Amino acid sequence: MRLDERVAVVTGGGRGIGAAAAHALARKGRRLLLVSRTEAELQGVRERIRASGGVAEIAVADVADAHSVDQLARRAHEVYGRVDILVNAAGVLGPVGPAWQVDSTEWVRTLHVNLVGTFLCCRAFLPEMMQRRWGRVVNFSGGGATSPLPGFSAYGASKAAVVRLSEILAEEVKEYDIQVNAVAPGLVDTRMQDGVLAAGDRAGGQFRRIQALRSTGAGGASAELAAALVDFLVSQQSAGLTGKLIAAPYDGWQQWDAARIHEIMAGPWFTLRRIDPHTLQAVVTRQE
Repeated sequence: MRLDERVAVVTGGGRGIGAAAAHALARKGRRLLLVSRTEAELQGVRERIRASGGVAEIAVADVADAHSVDQLARRAHEVYGRVDILVNAAGVLGPVGPAWQVDSTEWVRTLHVNLVGTFLCCRAFLPEMMQRRWGRVVNFSGGGATSPLPGFSAYGASKAAVVRLSEILAEEVKEYDIQVNAVAPGLVDTRMQDGVLAAGDRAGGQFRRIQALRSTGAGGASAELAAALVDFLVSQQSAGLTGKLIAAPYDGWQQWDAARIHEIMAGPWFTLRRIDPHTLQAVVTRQE
């Protein structure tokens, strides 16, 4: 395996989509720091990456805690001396049910993990990327970010906020050749879906979707597809692409070249926008 100089921090790297992303990055020679709250899971992923010839270390951290994230940043510098790529894949489902019935503490905790955790990690690692004038950040959205998902108010609100945070950060750091994008992975059968099934009727239509996914695979997407999109977004193939929300199963990103990326960046494509005359006029003008 040819090693390159890039170092990637992957939160939520102990299982699911985070682990899949870690494997995808390792296959391209990136050196990894895997992060989660569960050391045993991290150790398993690390050993599999090493068995395949990759380079990986681990750090136990709670991304929702500022002190823990500061310790994570110090750990990254102790191990590798730098961080070039940040993949924020840590996330929780949160309480399921009508907003007025769910536990308020768990609701707020969901925002702390999904949104505040993403912010804290970006805040910790962006300054050094700015100093070297290069960096790639991939945040995870999806779920109810672009359409209402009844019964999942904490999850949906946090994931929508992650998209807008990504858009703002992309504008703030674009002069430093740092790209910040958000990924919607699609309906991936991870351990998070256990919480949907456990919620039963409180999960509404999502309960039936996960039942169908588990029994027939209907409507599902693979973690490996989302991981491949992450790899694309941190590679030179995506040069110039920033501030976008990209759906792994639907957006045809595998065919995007420099010309298509230039076209996407010239308009309001793949962003959180309301549909209004102003936005539609920008689309029509571009097509003309």
